[in-house]
Amino acid sequence: MIEINVNRVQGDCGFEATDANGHVIKMDTSPETGGVNFGVRPMQVLLMGLGGCSGIDIVMILKKQRQTVEHFSMKIEGERQTGKEPSLWENVKIVFHLKGIIDEEKAYRACELSMNKYCSVAETLRLGGTRLTWDVKVNQ
Repeated sequence: MIEINVNRVQGDCGFEATDANGHVIKMDTSPETGGVNFGVRPMQVLLMGLGGCSGIDIVMILKKQRQTVEHFSMKIEGERQTGKEPSLWENVKIVFHLKGIIDEEKAYRACELSMNKYCSVAETLRLGGTRLTWDVKVNQ
């Protein structure tokens, strides 16, 4: 069982979430809805988790294939449902940017495996109705 502790620490809506190892994420809502920009919006934390989860998968897969990843970044764009409460992620697109001594086919396959098989965050979002799309850029 995983335990996360969440405490209000700043204003009305500024929270810190702490895992069992002491890692902290600061969260808040926008000033328009009562926050003070203390931290990341909770729904954005989901997209950050998607990037972290898929990134770890991809690096581990490429490492097993003896590919050398010198630089790895992602751009994640999300669009939420409008006029609904709760407002879920409707569309999310990731562009994976990889640089190094990497075979393009292996990079594409690693991303495909992560997004369609291994990444638990991607599957959680998909089960919530999110349309996930992605693209891979190698040495560009």
